[in-house]
Amino acid sequence: MKTRMNYFAKAPELLKAVSALEQAVQDSGFDRKLTHLVKLRASQINGCAYCVDMHVKEARKDGETEQRIHLISAWRESPLYSERERAALEWTEALTLLPQSRANDEFYEPLKTHFSDAEIVQLTVLIGAINVWNRLAVGFRSQHPVDRQAAAA
Repeated sequence: MKTRMNYFAKAPELLKAVSALEQAVQDSGFDRKLTHLVKLRASQINGCAYCVDMHVKEARKDGETEQRIHLISAWRESPLYSERERAALEWTEALTLLPQSRANDEFYEPLKTHFSDAEIVQLTVLIGAINVWNRLAVGFRSQHPVDRQAAAA
């Protein structure tokens, strides 16, 4: 797949604003490990190889286990995720697949058991931000870094 354009270079002010949103999400104090799971799951749904690659590496760096990283695409069937994480992952899928879910109450209500109102807003902005990044990376065909030696082996 060929990269379509360097969108950072073509619209630097807009990307500066998207980057500022990302920094605000990071600085919000929302649970770091859960942030990685949310970003990874949304990126999987959106088919964003660049972001999946990046968020797997970040999750590992912050101590997430290989097993939980590998099973995130099948989180419903795995006992490795807490009820809090499950509520966040369900909301991630509902907002990422908005036309199908309509963000119905069945996806929203479980959040209130595990998150404060402020955390629900943080989570929702986090999901929105990763979806923006996914759309940029997929839309403009960002290439994820490939270890050429490992790929050839």
